[in-house]
Amino acid sequence: METVSEPISVTILDRVYQFACQPEERKALRQAAAYLDERMLSIKGEGRLMALERIAVMTALNLSDELLKMKTLEQHRKQNVDRRIRELADELEDALEGQLS
Repeated sequence: METVSEPISVTILDRVYQFACQPEERKALRQAAAYLDERMLSIKGEGRLMALERIAVMTALNLSDELLKMKTLEQHRKQNVDRRIRELADELEDALEGQLS
């Protein structure tokens, strides 16, 4: 049976936005909206008067930068794990060959 999207309201910078989402996605959407609100309030609170659009763009740029940095770190972590697995497999193969000789 197909689930029906349900309306949900979230508040970001004192503005209410309506979205439709699956019931199982409601919690994640609320958490994402709260995080976005927190980040936008932080930028707004830096003291400079800015239009909502500028605050949103600055927040999006900051979040994009963080995401790209996390992706780069994840790529390096994956490469290091893959390299270490290959090293361990080689060591295991050498040890087994040594026992068979």
